[in-house]
Amino acid sequence: MAKKPSLPQISWPVERLGELLEILARKSRLTSQPKNISQPPDSLLESGDAQALSQWVDNAAGYLELEAEPISVQYADLSLLLRSGGPAVLQIAGTSPEGANSSRINAAFLALVSANRNKTRLLCPDLKVRTVESSYVENLISIPLESGLGAMVDEVLNDAQIPPEFVANARRAILRDQLGPVRIDAGWILRLPAGVKLANQFREQNLYRPIWIMLGMYFIQQLLSIASWYVIGRGIFQGHFEFGWILGWAILLLFTIPVAMIVSDAQSELSISAGAVFKQRLLQGTLKLEPEEIRHQGLGQFLDRVMQSEAVELLALSGGFVSILSFVELGLALVILTRVPDSLMIALSLVVWIFITLYLLWRYARQSQVWANAYREMTNDLVESMVGHRTRLIQEDQNHWHDKEDQTLENYLRLSENLDRVGMQIAAVVSRGWIIVGLSGLALIFVTANPAPQTLAIGLGGVLFAAQGLGKLTGGAQSLSSLSVAWQQVGPLFDAASRKRQLPDLNYVPPVRGVGPGSENVQLATVQSVKQQPLMMARDLSFRYRPTGRPVLDGCTLQVYPGDRILLEGPSGGGKTSLGSVLTGLRQPESGSLLLWGYDSKILGNEEWRRRVVMAPQFQENHVFSETFAFNLLLGRRWPPLQEDLAEAEIICEELGLGDLLKRMPSGFQQMLGESGWQLSHGERSRLFIARALLQQSDLIILDESFGALDPENLSRAMQCVLDRASSVIVIAHP
Repeated sequence: MAKKPSLPQISWPVERLGELLEILARKSRLTSQPKNISQPPDSLLESGDAQALSQWVDNAAGYLELEAEPISVQYADLSLLLRSGGPAVLQIAGTSPEGANSSRINAAFLALVSANRNKTRLLCPDLKVRTVESSYVENLISIPLESGLGAMVDEVLNDAQIPPEFVANARRAILRDQLGPVRIDAGWILRLPAGVKLANQFREQNLYRPIWIMLGMYFIQQLLSIASWYVIGRGIFQGHFEFGWILGWAILLLFTIPVAMIVSDAQSELSISAGAVFKQRLLQGTLKLEPEEIRHQGLGQFLDRVMQSEAVELLALSGGFVSILSFVELGLALVILTRVPDSLMIALSLVVWIFITLYLLWRYARQSQVWANAYREMTNDLVESMVGHRTRLIQEDQNHWHDKEDQTLENYLRLSENLDRVGMQIAAVVSRGWIIVGLSGLALIFVTANPAPQTLAIGLGGVLFAAQGLGKLTGGAQSLSSLSVAWQQVGPLFDAASRKRQLPDLNYVPPVRGVGPGSENVQLATVQSVKQQPLMMARDLSFRYRPTGRPVLDGCTLQVYPGDRILLEGPSGGGKTSLGSVLTGLRQPESGSLLLWGYDSKILGNEEWRRRVVMAPQFQENHVFSETFAFNLLLGRRWPPLQEDLAEAEIICEELGLGDLLKRMPSGFQQMLGESGWQLSHGERSRLFIARALLQQSDLIILDESFGALDPENLSRAMQCVLDRASSVIVIAHP
């Protein structure tokens, strides 16, 4: 039995965490270029802030063009995590030197390269990969959790006089029963982001394997079909069937069945995996869109994008497969026809017919594009009219309600007729026309060359095979044409996923979030030290919505210190909301400087800036999602939530006067909201938005007209809750 490696041999100290990430990424082939990632700064390690360290790991992975997803698993599922493989960085308890600062982050890490049921491959500090037992790694991760209970379990097992050979299994079973639901922050999984090149995504997901299996097996399937035709044709032209040839024909058909099943399985595997990659990329692209890119889009446009995203996935997988397979069949048909004597003209006719088909399909694609634009415009207008139908019923003349709809429908019907006409031409010309041309060529060969029956049979098979390929080419190309139309709506989301993250400098150490007089969990000394510098400094800010428009902000200067409570009043259209959007990083100023804790957004990064400066927008720009009440509350904090997150959310809801609402909800925090769930009043939504902002534990909270819908009693409660809990706050209101 191999000697079990010691902990120093396989564990990385926290001071080498940056080196670990880079080498593990290169060892796992997630990146190939050296990046020279710096190590965590000493000030970060001395702070003892585990959340800040996790954020540093995420930023370091971003510099490697990767994602570091935090791992939080239940104790009972730890073995499943190890079997799922890597690459991953697993956190274990470190060893503190004598006299070390107790607040310093004390942790060590394991670099998981890959794993299976019982073995785990670890990248060690000496850059060697060692294989260890998975149970050994599991024990290292769970030691801090078992430390208190383990001794008690050992004592119980000793008193019970359990036989030595059963002690290990009994101990494991008791610990799993007692600690099973307890969650462990086990580290981070490294993976490619959804916005990388599709070739890299396909390689990581191993999608090239089913592609080659599908194409290879389909080629073999067609060869088996041709061979079975040959056997049957030979027997027909000989005038009798020998038993051996019939047996060979049966064997060929028998082999065709498993080959076809393999093709179907490979296509299904590819469809599911490629669909998952596509959906992840669309979701990533949606999250990377800037607010200004979608602010002026209506519900009809959003609905159209959702519908087109589903269409793109189906059409890309079906149309793409059929088109590729059609060229396989057409290639085999050309090979068959060239093998027939005196059939060169038929083969050339097939090539010409393929070009004619492609021309007709090009015409169909152009007509389909015009038709889809008209359909999209009509659908968008319909949805918008449905949303505002009450206003329309009141304000529009009843005699002219449908004038625009009638004109739109007339244009749509005309375009539909043109599209159907081209479709009928394709159906009539492609497959049927080719069969006429191909059979005419065979008839000419029969009249002029008097070929053998076998020759005619092979030529006939080639013609029919080509007709089948042309039919598939037509169907696949029409699907791809519809795909190109749908891509106009989905393409911007797909492309947005590849936008680079604006990452903070890895040497930047952020102050503790939520520092201020209302932060009960921060020591007074820390508050006083931070109080000496401005939280935010804005100097000579200018902003306009359009390059040639009137400046909304012109030379705006503002300083906010930790603990400040600022009331921003002004008339409608005076730029209050615009200033709030600039301060939160949702909009970029045209000129001027904006600093947070003395750093600009290029050093902090947009993500860090928006974590530290949170805004509760006006009612019409804030949303309640069709999810649970807890999801809507903790949307900007973390998901899935920890028990302390739910406990704090419940306390804040009580302080805001939402306790009665929670009691009325049958499912409490798990009650579904939205149109199909629980209906919230205007005031309840406003307090939900305030609670959502408070739970994000930001440095600065901006509340835009958040108290306007509250009655005096709830206004007083909400204001007191904000003053007690917000580190620093700016309230935007009308005078």
